[in-house]
Amino acid sequence: MNDLSCALTRPSLARLLALGCTASLMACSAPGPDIAALKTTPVAAQQWTASSTTELAPTWWQALGDAPMNALISTALADNPTLQAAQLRVRRMQALTGQVQASSLPQVGVGADFTRQRFTAHGLYPKPIAGNTWDNDTVQANASWSLDVWGQHAAELASALGQTRAAQADAALAATGLASQISKTYVGLARLVTQREIARRAQQQRAHMRQLIAERVSAGLDPRGEQSQSEGNLSDAGVQLEALEEQIQLTRHQLAVLSGQAPDALATLSPQLSALKLDALPATLGVDLLGRRPDVVASRWRVEAAIQDVTVARTQFFPNVNVSAFVGYNALGLNQLLDAGSRQIGVSPAVRLPLFDGGRLKAQLAGRQTERDLAIAQYNATVLDAVKETTDALASAQSLDRQTQTQQAALRSAEQAHALALQRMQAGIGNAVTVLSAETAVLQQRRAHTDVWARQLDNQIQLMKALGGGWREEAALHSAPRLSSLNTPKP
Repeated sequence: MNDLSCALTRPSLARLLALGCTASLMACSAPGPDIAALKTTPVAAQQWTASSTTELAPTWWQALGDAPMNALISTALADNPTLQAAQLRVRRMQALTGQVQASSLPQVGVGADFTRQRFTAHGLYPKPIAGNTWDNDTVQANASWSLDVWGQHAAELASALGQTRAAQADAALAATGLASQISKTYVGLARLVTQREIARRAQQQRAHMRQLIAERVSAGLDPRGEQSQSEGNLSDAGVQLEALEEQIQLTRHQLAVLSGQAPDALATLSPQLSALKLDALPATLGVDLLGRRPDVVASRWRVEAAIQDVTVARTQFFPNVNVSAFVGYNALGLNQLLDAGSRQIGVSPAVRLPLFDGGRLKAQLAGRQTERDLAIAQYNATVLDAVKETTDALASAQSLDRQTQTQQAALRSAEQAHALALQRMQAGIGNAVTVLSAETAVLQQRRAHTDVWARQLDNQIQLMKALGGGWREEAALHSAPRLSSLNTPKP
């Protein structure tokens, strides 16, 4: 056995003393007792069934049956800057995860240094080095590895993976939110266009009414106050019509910007509210819904990352073990660099243990534990919001269905009254003023019908968003660590 091997394998008194000191001083950096994590919201408290919730298609908005709206959403999902920023955040977290994963693996590098130097004649080096110029050259391979004795690297990687999954869920949430926002705005534009048509008819009807009243005043059948009132009603109709025109233009601008276009790109868009369709409501709500919503999934992954961060902070109290080695050549003079006598080799195991840090590590651990509890509290709030949002949408859908039935009955009654007044006028036993007054009631009911129908469509979109927008976490669940510390359902 050569001298180098003996030097590397023979334990020295200094090493034994170092190991003994390390073992005896570990108590100086103890992290203390663990603090129990905040409790999560039990799923059973939500009183949901164990059955599966109705599955949604990823392109759920196509069920509304409007091709221009589908095209707008497709454009927005491809070009919207906010959505692009969310996707770039995912890429950034993926890159950071790769960095964390690489740091836990052995690192190997090769280096070459060539230095020409004149050595001082009055320094430490003797002649012939002193007072002369030499080439000091090194060619060397280096390797290092930080051993994961306490699970620090594994916890850091799990935390990075959790943050990456959360970013992916955030991107899905942004896409679902953008699609729902465009759908809602599109429905709002269709409602305004329909209300504008009704307002135009109301303006024509009031103009006709003013003319009839003016003729009756001229004939002495009505007082002049009736004519002034009819003129005021006509002016009011014009104001309402102009206000609708303004809202239509502003809504078109909003839709254009949401879809990544110039504000005036949709200047002629006039969707018809009656062309939009409603889907059937889901029969049941199952606990699997919490695994479909991107916001709940993102909060769950952030809890996982925070739990792993606590583990990382706890490992800081224990010895850090590193091993490094090098092999290569070093010589004064390039002609001797690759000579057998110029070779050098070494191994440098190192153990580092924090002893007295003024409480910094304990404060850091307490901070990570607080961040963990904060993430759990935010998760609990997200779960409650998800349950509320979904149940509210279902309750509103059921109420709006009843409102629609009642309103349709009122509209039919107004239309029948208008038809009877028209028949009486045609039979010579009624007058045009009575017909126009009956038509006013019809227009009022049509406005109400338009509003209720638009609310139904808007609530349908809200329900689709509440049900997760067709997003599933299957790929992430197959490739990422499971969150065993939370009692949440997995899809």
